[in-house]
This record gives sequence, C-alpha cells and structure tokens, in this order.
Amino acid sequence: MDILKIGELAALTDCPVETIRYYERETLLPAPTRSQGNYRLYGDAHVERLQFIRHCRSLDMTLDEVRSLLQFRDAPEENCGEVDALLDKHIDHVAQRINELKNLQVLLKKLRAQCDSAQPTKDCGILQGLANMGDDSKPVNLGSHGSGCH
Repeated sequence: MDILKIGELAALTDCPVETIRYYERETLLPAPTRSQGNYRLYGDAHVERLQFIRHCRSLDMTLDEVRSLLQFRDAPEENCGEVDALLDKHIDHVAQRINELKNLQVLLKKLRAQCDSAQPTKDCGILQGLANMGDDSKPVNLGSHGSGCH
C-alpha cells in the first residue's frame, strides 16, 4: 500500500487539492490518517474512492447522488435495485436538460437573427431583443438537480 500526501493524491487522480479537502468535509472521502507533522496521509482505498467520485461527477451527478452510490458501494451484499432507480432518475434529468438546452438554442438563434450587420449599438436588434424578451417570452430554465453542488 502506497502512502500519499494530499498533493500526490491530487496529481495521481487529477483532482485539485481543494476538491479533495471539500470531499472530506462532505464526508464523501474518509478522513485520512495524519503524520507526526500533521500531513494528511492517504492510501489505496482513498485513491480508489476518489476515482469513483470523479467518475460519478464526470457524469454530472450531484454530491447527493454520489453519496447514495457510495453508500451502496459500501454495502456490497445489498440489492442494487435502488442504484438502477437512481441512474434512471438521473437519465431522465439529463434528457430534460437536453430539451431545455435545445429550447435555449432556438431562442438564441431567433435573437441572433435580429441583427445581421455591424451597426451602431443603439440600433442592434440583439440588444433590443434582449431588452424586450420579458414582454413575450418567459426566462429559459436551464434546469438543475435541485439542492446540491456541482
């Protein structure tokens, strides 16, 4: 088992030091042991867990989703039906966000079509369109996972 300091763990996992500390505060990563000089000391289990967290985050999962998956991972004899349900819910959320982003793209293209030449900004159709958007269209909802940090 290799013993790593936080900078070495960060380099090995391509994860910023501050993010590692944050995951510790959020109890996603267990607290490491400390050296006599009070340095954090990490082992292979930390590397593996941090890589798992990073993979989940790369799939745009919230910290709460990651926390749930870690709890299931830490109980290997449990039924994985709830893991399936969690992923199904996340897939639905991603589909909703894709739809919202497509709607945003349509609005942006309409806005862009309002100005097709260089002219004084006082005559810019885009700026005028942005100023008047509230009159006939509601703000675009880009969605979120609700509570939780990304």
